[in-house]
Amino acid sequence: MGSLSAAANWTDGAGMASANAGNLSAALAAGVAAGATETEWLHLLVQAGNLSASSSEPRLPAASPEPTQPRANLTNQFVQPSWRIALWSLAYGVVVAVAVFGNLIVIWIILAHKRMRTVTNYFLVNLAFSDASMAAFNTLVNFIYALHSEWYFGANYCRFQNFFPITAVFASIYSMTAIAVDRYMAIIDPLKPRLSATATKIIIGSIWILAFLLAFPQCLYSKIKVMPGRTLCYVQWPEGPKQHFIYHIIVIILVYCFPLLVMGVTYTIVGITLWGGEIPGDTCDKYHEQLKAKRKVVKMMIIVVVTFAICWLPYHIYFILTAVYQQLNRWKYIQQVYLASFWLAMSSTMYNPIIYCCLNKRFRAGFKRAFRWCPFIEVSSYEELELKTTRFLPTRQSSLYTVTRMESMTVEFEPSEADNTKSSRKKRATPRDPSFSGCSLRNSKSASTTSSFINSPYTSVDEYS
Repeated sequence: MGSLSAAANWTDGAGMASANAGNLSAALAAGVAAGATETEWLHLLVQAGNLSASSSEPRLPAASPEPTQPRANLTNQFVQPSWRIALWSLAYGVVVAVAVFGNLIVIWIILAHKRMRTVTNYFLVNLAFSDASMAAFNTLVNFIYALHSEWYFGANYCRFQNFFPITAVFASIYSMTAIAVDRYMAIIDPLKPRLSATATKIIIGSIWILAFLLAFPQCLYSKIKVMPGRTLCYVQWPEGPKQHFIYHIIVIILVYCFPLLVMGVTYTIVGITLWGGEIPGDTCDKYHEQLKAKRKVVKMMIIVVVTFAICWLPYHIYFILTAVYQQLNRWKYIQQVYLASFWLAMSSTMYNPIIYCCLNKRFRAGFKRAFRWCPFIEVSSYEELELKTTRFLPTRQSSLYTVTRMESMTVEFEPSEADNTKSSRKKRATPRDPSFSGCSLRNSKSASTTSSFINSPYTSVDEYS
């Protein structure tokens, strides 16, 4: 993922060694198609005799005294047919539009409706904000830079463009990780208190601080280079491409491999618990209601995580392969491969609102409310109530949790023949109703052992539906 501002920051000097005066045009085309780094471009231009090596760029060969390629060719290396440019522009435009508006609606649904303000949904707000920000501030700018190999946006935005994408992706993936850990704790150890609003805000703030620290080198070493007929935005590492490659391998591990491993383990344990832990014959309505609600939330989040993993995998593979097998950067269609892999990675920002709408009835009701101005969208009274009303919230000790752990006893005082005021005796009373809370007495023992798994004294069905 690295610097998402251009494929330039993904290559490690690819194609540079083979460039010479006789095949400069081909080498430049390959460099552009791979998004060559500034150092690579300087190598190519130096070999062409159009730029003298400065002392700040390491290991640059001396410039040839005679240019072997007309300078005009340096400005015309990344040309595509107009129909292909139009198709790519449409594809990237759809991603930006759906991602920005979809995630903003998700944020509105959660923050504008009190019933939606749960721990999980606060992390979804953070996820939606990071996705919408990356789509709005990075996707189109990066697409334009990859398409033209020309930086039009100035030095300050160059630093932001190299810095913010890593920050946003870090915030996204670790918001998902926080949700996975929260689901794990709520389902595996439900008697522990849930995260408070303050604790949730601290976690979200910590995620962004760590994201800033991880991405800070990209901002620190970003610069632009104004060249004849071209302006480049790049990250120049002090120790060259090798240091750059090592940094991005670390980034891939921290924002892809490690969090996906954590989520894979937690959701595997949660899935085994939810789909393999139902007690046969249990007729408790509350049990089945919360079990079904928990399964829906976990299923939705698993789909979100799998979607993220699939979308970003080709982009990471592209970076590793082009760094290890540098000859790939001279392949005729490498530019198309990069644009396709980058589009798929950026499209991960637009799928989450669609997933929420399809798999969660309250988000679906919220989207209908947001689009009720459309003539074909109707919001039923039930859907209005789904967002406006709040179900009964149990006290800190669930009634079912309490009842199933104690015998139903009543104490009756009956007057004695000897003294109506001083004598009394206890009698065990039979239950007034053969069932309580929708659970049959024949299953009361089972309900007692499982109610802590289903009914945490700190949560309600609203947390899961």
